[in-house]
Amino acid sequence: MAIFLSKITMKRILIIGASYLQLPLIEKVNQMGYESHVVAWEEGAVGKEVAFCFYPISIIEKEKILDLAKIIKPIAVVSIASDLANITVNYVASHLGLISNEESTVLYTSDKYMMRQLLSSHGILCPTYQLLTSDNRILNHCRITYPLIVKPVDRSGSRGVSLVYKDSDLESALDLAFSESFSKMVLVEQYIEGREISVEGISQKGEHQILTITDKITTGAPHFVELGHSEPSSLSFDIQAKVENVTLKILDVVGMSNGASHTEFRITEKGDIYLIEIGSRMGGDFIGSDLVWYSTGFDFVKAVIDVAIGVPLTELKKIRKDVSIVFFTRKIDYEKFLENQPLENIIRKDVFGNENQELKSSADRYSYIIYYR
Repeated sequence: MAIFLSKITMKRILIIGASYLQLPLIEKVNQMGYESHVVAWEEGAVGKEVAFCFYPISIIEKEKILDLAKIIKPIAVVSIASDLANITVNYVASHLGLISNEESTVLYTSDKYMMRQLLSSHGILCPTYQLLTSDNRILNHCRITYPLIVKPVDRSGSRGVSLVYKDSDLESALDLAFSESFSKMVLVEQYIEGREISVEGISQKGEHQILTITDKITTGAPHFVELGHSEPSSLSFDIQAKVENVTLKILDVVGMSNGASHTEFRITEKGDIYLIEIGSRMGGDFIGSDLVWYSTGFDFVKAVIDVAIGVPLTELKKIRKDVSIVFFTRKIDYEKFLENQPLENIIRKDVFGNENQELKSSADRYSYIIYYR
């Protein structure tokens, strides 16, 4: 594996991941005048083409990446929109003495069971839950009743997630969740009916900024694959204020010090705010890399880099534009939507998958369009 370092003394940033979700980060690092050194699997590594140097190493091979980093000597280690990459980012950065979060923070924001344990113990409203393992798949029906959500404790992007209404469907849902889980542990929890939102945030030295609240559209049962996101949220200002306060408490409880955060909630008709999960990384689906920028004028991707290298953050501008992203599974729907949108409203569009696939996760989608509403 060749390692390329510029003859001119340039500061280097190590980026974990090279999928289409990481592409805006790689491009931003280049625009800011740094060398982008990128590690990722070869398959799907679209960022390889724009990286200063690409290294075909699995993003979960932390020790190999750390050895590489000791040679490269980056000033920061970064990633966006990936829980797996985020674990490696924090591991490598902390071992190099670079800006990072505590190991416990990454654990609490990537393991859904530990997340539930910690946050419910601090008074955060969470669904009733139970952990199942491959050795113990027996559900306590006295504690949790149907309908249920079944999901791996350690995956994102709706992978392995199912809504279950009755006993006869439970085993197949567990089989799916266990097959997707790296740790072979599954969380079963009470299904909460309500509106889905996410909160995008950035932290530096333990100080948090709430950037915006995002409305979410999914396929619904059984797998809840995300089909669209819109900013700013149409929630009432009163509810938004409550959501922001809960989010700030959650960030403090998990010990979030540095970097992006993405916190998901369901809000019931009664106004109860249930935590679904929190990630100590930027939200995927171009929420952080695109929607936040076009909606607020705040360069979220640059902010992630600035935090990682220790540059003080600027305050959020008070700009608010209506922006959405919508995903499609069929070419005909994608093309029809484009026909009905004024050209000047289209920000970006792309076809990145195969059409007419059964939607079980975000990876099964066909295309997307980002546009001004």
